[in-house]
Amino acid sequence: MSGSRILIVEDEPALLRGLTDTFTSKGYQVLTAQDGQTGLELALSQSPDLILLDIMLPRVNGYEICRAVREGGLEMPILMLTAKGQEQDIILGLNLGADDYITKPFRITELVARVNAFLRRSKSKQATVCRFGDYELNLTAHKLFRKNKEVELTAKEFRLLAHFAARRGCALARNDILNAVWGNSVMVTLRSIDRCVATLRSKIEPDSHNPTYIQTIRDIGYRFEAGPET
Repeated sequence: MSGSRILIVEDEPALLRGLTDTFTSKGYQVLTAQDGQTGLELALSQSPDLILLDIMLPRVNGYEICRAVREGGLEMPILMLTAKGQEQDIILGLNLGADDYITKPFRITELVARVNAFLRRSKSKQATVCRFGDYELNLTAHKLFRKNKEVELTAKEFRLLAHFAARRGCALARNDILNAVWGNSVMVTLRSIDRCVATLRSKIEPDSHNPTYIQTIRDIGYRFEAGPET
């Protein structure tokens, strides 16, 4: 779907260039990596809407990337690109959390159609409940629960937490947070974000001075981590 962000992890330069040009021309935002380590770092830090993932990659293979992405709590569709056609290889990828596979050589029109189909389903089934640690954030009811007991949040705190939770693992600049949560209000400054973060931390962090979930990135902003389950 146009405007969605996809990550392509592929070590064949010609194929990577062709895929990048195709999806860029169709309005996608495209991230690329030619080795598994870079691909994994991008997947975890940028949380793309979909990943096109080669299996045989230098440094870290596609299976390991798939496993790490799912263990990190990320649920974007993963479509594996592989020259392998053996049943056991396909089953391994699917068991590790891949959503589908396509065997090289493939028709680009078929790949684009599959990507569009996965993104349509993903958008229509976006979770209304986000879980982190022993918290449950209900996006429909606009309520936060900890072990089935409601945690009272202001409307702004809820919007801020929802913004963080939807982008877990990502480095979020203060200006981006300001635009997403406060909009175009001229009465709000970057310090307003810090004050709202402080009050939110006081309500959800086991130790607000040593935060588990909302971590400060010096000179940039914040990063939200899922934290350990308790």
